[in-house]
Amino acid sequence: MRLGFPVKEMGKPGFKSNDTRRWQKDPHLKCSLEEVSKILDYLAKENLDMYRMSSDLAPYATHPDMPQFHNMVAESDAELAAFGKKARELDIRLSFHPSQYVLLNSPNEALTEKSIWDLSSQAEMLDRMGLDDEAVMITHVGGVYDDHDASRARWIEGWEKCPEHVQRRLVLENDDIRFSAADALWIQERTGVRLVFDYQHFWCLNPERLDMRATFEKFLATWPEGVRPKMHFSSPRTEMREIKQKITAKQRASGKTTRKGELTKAPVKANARVKTVLRPPIWTGHADFTNPFEFATFMRMAEGLVFDVMMEGKSKDVSLLKLRPDLLRFAPDVAARFGIYPEDAEAFAADEAALEKGVDTEDTPDVDEGDGEGGAMLEAAE
Repeated sequence: MRLGFPVKEMGKPGFKSNDTRRWQKDPHLKCSLEEVSKILDYLAKENLDMYRMSSDLAPYATHPDMPQFHNMVAESDAELAAFGKKARELDIRLSFHPSQYVLLNSPNEALTEKSIWDLSSQAEMLDRMGLDDEAVMITHVGGVYDDHDASRARWIEGWEKCPEHVQRRLVLENDDIRFSAADALWIQERTGVRLVFDYQHFWCLNPERLDMRATFEKFLATWPEGVRPKMHFSSPRTEMREIKQKITAKQRASGKTTRKGELTKAPVKANARVKTVLRPPIWTGHADFTNPFEFATFMRMAEGLVFDVMMEGKSKDVSLLKLRPDLLRFAPDVAARFGIYPEDAEAFAADEAALEKGVDTEDTPDVDEGDGEGGAMLEAAE
């Protein structure tokens, strides 16, 4: 089975997941593909065989006020075909996860139409790459808009407006603060959309108290025979959150730069203008690395089932470079399911030694990472 990571590569400096130039510099999908082709080479070298591409792979391709970019995908037909061929030859599974602002259930029809345009563009790229039905686009139900049941039903209306090539690629994921696994199954029964199971989200939101193994099996069964399902796995952050807060001139003058009982990373000086406040973790947040004991426990629970796993640790590929030797060390039976064997130990030891020199993490929230503000962001998008 495959292990993968999303978007940003952190194991070595210098890689880009897309053409990041501003519109004035005429960025293009062709340039993005040149950059991501380098990431494919890196993945092959490290024996990593699943990768989530940036939702900004085709910059400004669906920007309503920039028609000069709208033909970008068609203009890149040859480059997309070559990129897809390379991915197939390297046996690297690819996917997209459109942003949290791509909403099929918005009460704002214009936003829903724009979201379908975004999905159509990404589905077209996967088609032009010549990828099979394992290459999917993953989305969430969306916002609640003060009416959970109506918003859930409205997703079906959005789905029915999607063209065939979007429905063929689109996969629905259970989320962590709004729509549970039971909600996803309710929608699936009425649409036939495939489902992706998110382990951390299931723990965060399961008011129906569904059984994990039984629910996971139902999610996997939504995929057609011959098409391998995938799932998402991440461990929750457990460390204190560090939040920087401004100190006003009035607070400095009064000598009250901290509130009673407030924890700060360091003592706050009388003339300080900023303080770092410590807060407990939010369990929807993704940890930098995957807890190998938690992952092994899940995999043993899922014994006998076949699926690929997108690992959503904040350290991206680096979290996988750490997880593989951890599995070999603590859960060799689980490691073997991913083609990791004792004879790989020496190579993995070199990976671990390199990690000791220092690694990076992604500061910004992932597309599907709750941060306590996700609901507000979605409502604001309406």
